[in-house]
Amino acid sequence: MRATVIHAPHDIRVEEVPDPRVQQPTDVVLRVLRACICGSDLWAYRGESARQPGQRIGHEFLGVVEEAGSGVNGFAVGDLVVAPFVWSDGTCTYCAEGLTTSCPRGGFWGSVGSDGGQGEAVRVPFADGTLVKLPAAAASDDRLLTALLALSDVLGTGHHAALGAGVKPGSTVAVVGDGAVGLCGVMAAKRLGAERIIALGRHQARTDIARAFGATDVVAERGEAALAAVRELTRGEGTHGVIEAVGTEQSMRTALGIVRDGGSVGYVGVPHGSGTGVDLGVMFDRNVALRGGVAPVRAYIPELLPDVLDGTIDPSPVFDLTVGLDGVPGGYKAMDERTALKVLVKP
Repeated sequence: MRATVIHAPHDIRVEEVPDPRVQQPTDVVLRVLRACICGSDLWAYRGESARQPGQRIGHEFLGVVEEAGSGVNGFAVGDLVVAPFVWSDGTCTYCAEGLTTSCPRGGFWGSVGSDGGQGEAVRVPFADGTLVKLPAAAASDDRLLTALLALSDVLGTGHHAALGAGVKPGSTVAVVGDGAVGLCGVMAAKRLGAERIIALGRHQARTDIARAFGATDVVAERGEAALAAVRELTRGEGTHGVIEAVGTEQSMRTALGIVRDGGSVGYVGVPHGSGTGVDLGVMFDRNVALRGGVAPVRAYIPELLPDVLDGTIDPSPVFDLTVGLDGVPGGYKAMDERTALKVLVKP
């Protein structure tokens, strides 16, 4: 089969790799119908996170079960399913508590020795604990299938950020980051009842999506100017919650600078320098909470799925470029150069 591999920074290739097969009774083999490129994949692409030459890549996908191990009880050949970006056994205490990303037997797609999602097929360990079944009819609805793909990562990650930010009905929320996760954070905040949502971003195509998703205000400034703009919009107090969806020092400083005293920052941006933007003394004095981390999206899919299916929320607009497998290297380049927001892959 064909799959995407990374050999070195800026060296993404689509190559022939061994076909996946059932190795354990709890495995399934999944034929990928939709995958995508994540903003966090760009850190490997840019050489800022280590990868072995030839390592698989990609962690967001949905597809059809082609083969199921003898120990799989919840799925059968032909089922349409979505895979969260971390597999988990569904039986440990962390899984029971909804923190599937801490499952001792779990792992990330594209890690050494595992399949990546940007390919024709994937071996899924612990299928019963990992996968979520989708309505079969969705396979023939292109828009819905694309919206459902967002459940594998960005929609659940935006929801995790909104929970970390303490979003509740009537609250005021700011969103730092205009990538797909930040935009899904806007959608999540709206879904949870935020009354005012301030999106920070400078690219009109992205801020237009933010407004469509529920943003009431847009702040294009950065740094100190952004802090001043948000403070002006909030009577000098700042926002009850901030969604931080970038992971840099500047984004964290901005988040902590615009949250009001007693507020919360929900951080889901993959950290690359953001720790230097955290001043515990300032947070202590202002009673600011910091909550977040890698999102246990498997725990959120059952809650979010019905709203996607009935059209209450539609995250599909975050996908603004579609490619086949051969177009994946160009898709990485487009996202790296910010000419694409999020690339949809149709193997």
